[in-house]
Amino acid sequence: MKVLKFGGTSVGTPQRMKDVVKLITDGEQKIVVLSAMSGTTNSLVEISDYLYKKNPEGAQETINALENKYKKHVEELYTTEEMKKQTLDFLKQEFDYLRSFTKGIFTMFEEKIIVGQGEIISTNMVTNYLIEQGYNAALIPALEFMRTDKNSEPDLEYIREKIALQLEAVPGKEIYITQGFICRNAYGEIDNLQRGGSDYTASLIGAAVNASEIQIWTDIDGMHNNDPRFVDKTAPVSHLHFEEAAELAYFGAKILHPTCVQPAKYAGIPVKLLNTMDPSAAGTVISNETEKGKIKAVAAKDNITAIKITSSRMLLAYGFLRKVFEIFETNKTAIDMIATSEVGVSVSIDNTTNLTAIVNELKKFGHVQVDNDMCIICVVGDLESQNVGFESKATEALKNIPVRMISYGGSNHNISFLISASDKKAALQSLSDHLFNN
Repeated sequence: MKVLKFGGTSVGTPQRMKDVVKLITDGEQKIVVLSAMSGTTNSLVEISDYLYKKNPEGAQETINALENKYKKHVEELYTTEEMKKQTLDFLKQEFDYLRSFTKGIFTMFEEKIIVGQGEIISTNMVTNYLIEQGYNAALIPALEFMRTDKNSEPDLEYIREKIALQLEAVPGKEIYITQGFICRNAYGEIDNLQRGGSDYTASLIGAAVNASEIQIWTDIDGMHNNDPRFVDKTAPVSHLHFEEAAELAYFGAKILHPTCVQPAKYAGIPVKLLNTMDPSAAGTVISNETEKGKIKAVAAKDNITAIKITSSRMLLAYGFLRKVFEIFETNKTAIDMIATSEVGVSVSIDNTTNLTAIVNELKKFGHVQVDNDMCIICVVGDLESQNVGFESKATEALKNIPVRMISYGGSNHNISFLISASDKKAALQSLSDHLFNN
């Protein structure tokens, strides 16, 4: 069995829903994870915002506009009056349910319920279309099997057990449709998976049913070897190791959230990144296999702040680094890069919410310098230490770029450079020219 996930753009219009159905009706048994139609979640967030502000009239107007939009979708999607009526009846129940939140107390619990309705609507609509077209399909509600524990982490044993029961309840179907993103928490309340959303759902389901493959369908033909918004002549990467994909995702490749493929990685299930707009494109395969001796891709992470602490008192000072790290831990701020010397330590962060408090604490230990508007450029591939010359290729490409910090050796798959944001485009283009376009 395969698991396929389609994002909001892929199901963003009735025509695109029809295109998705063409892709999933190939005779192979599969579970299909769907996001909300593009734009829907934004409208649901807007409804919640009005309700937080105690403006039920504003919420009602947004609800009415969204309902009218979906009514038009029904006319475009279905051909039989029976299925049009069935779907319109379902939508009436959904939007009446949304209207019920305009009366009474509104908290984050109600907000999570509202924001999750987009996936419930899209999956019902696609399932109805499949049935209308004569396909052997069934909807299995994610809220019946997707759950997080008290630490807000996926409850893998629960998911495995409950999804098996859902599949047994409707056996022999060719296509099982379910929702991405939404789940229940340990207390039975409607919640969401946060990191990675629908991609995370697909990866968790794939691991739970021991799928042969997980496919993530977006509007991009795989993960590119550089950012096509800034660089000429980029190309999709045919194969990545899970660690390489995680590095690229963490450092700016928006096509994939860094944590969402972890369940697939641990289960040894390959993940394919494919393009709904160009289904014939090969895309990118992510697995536990490494292509030896290759640099795969470059990515950039924006909005970085560098902090440098220098002090002669640090020389061989036992426990100094622990004290520095505790300051960041106390202020709930993660560190991206770190470089140390005998008289100083430099770190980079991407969350400046508590920057003032961090700097004030660090000043107790030495002189503190803060550089804003920085950018991390990472080069990803098989970068084990015995691969002679790879790091020199990257540094040679950046010979004309001022580099604030370099991180190498913390991972077998990544070398990172901290530079000024103003040099980002030039750095990315130079790396492409030196690493890929020769």
